[in-house]
Amino acid sequence: MQINLEGIGLLAPGLNGWEESHKILAGSAHYESNLFPVPAATLLPANERRRAPELVRVAVAVGLEALAAAGREPTDLPTIFASSGGEGNTIHEIMCSLASPEPALSPTRFHNSVHNVCAGYWSIATGSRAPTTSLCAHDGSFAAGLLEAAAEAHATGVALLIAYDMPYPAPLGDIRPIGAPFFGVGLVVTKAPSHRSLACLSIEPGIVQGATVAKDPGLDNLRSHTPAARGLPLLCAVAERKAQTVILEYLPGYSLPVSVSFGQQGE
Repeated sequence: MQINLEGIGLLAPGLNGWEESHKILAGSAHYESNLFPVPAATLLPANERRRAPELVRVAVAVGLEALAAAGREPTDLPTIFASSGGEGNTIHEIMCSLASPEPALSPTRFHNSVHNVCAGYWSIATGSRAPTTSLCAHDGSFAAGLLEAAAEAHATGVALLIAYDMPYPAPLGDIRPIGAPFFGVGLVVTKAPSHRSLACLSIEPGIVQGATVAKDPGLDNLRSHTPAARGLPLLCAVAERKAQTVILEYLPGYSLPVSVSFGQQGE
């Protein structure tokens, strides 16, 4: 299955946007895990903005950055949301409440706990009524999301993938550790190339051993400890503008080879 990459959004410690991170991903600058505030989701109405978890702000930020780079509006784009664990802080608060002598759950906490919470806030923020899909595939969530976005792009012409993760507090975080305080990536993919295309991606699921690592040790530490960051080798290949095949971690026993190539449309 072949798709074209048209826009990228990125947000993680030391990676504040695709343009700012480009030299790091291309290998011409060293990665440093510097923290910075996650942008406010200013498109949300005031009440929803106060209620929105930080994970939502990460997802909205990278989705909007990818759309802006592609020159597209969110209102008619099918969107795939991929996360290995969803909004862990809310789950932690609910668990603590249920374990208390007088358990009581607030409606806000409940609706923030569902796995499609980012999709809901995205629809409110952008006014989009386009279809959304929210999925989870443990450590293979980025690869699963990319496959879903590719299938959607072939069906409708274009799709937006938003993949994101944040750690759970202890004790859940001790059982399911996630390394980065936050990580989000947005990709606009299309069936046909355009003058905005950054790269062509050929995807073919298969039984392949291992996964491509990032050349920078800091980036690879981020990749290996944060499920949504499993896509970093793909971003590095696009930033390097060097034709190559990267192997993304997928389901147990399977990997996702992605061949990255460049044509005149990306010049």
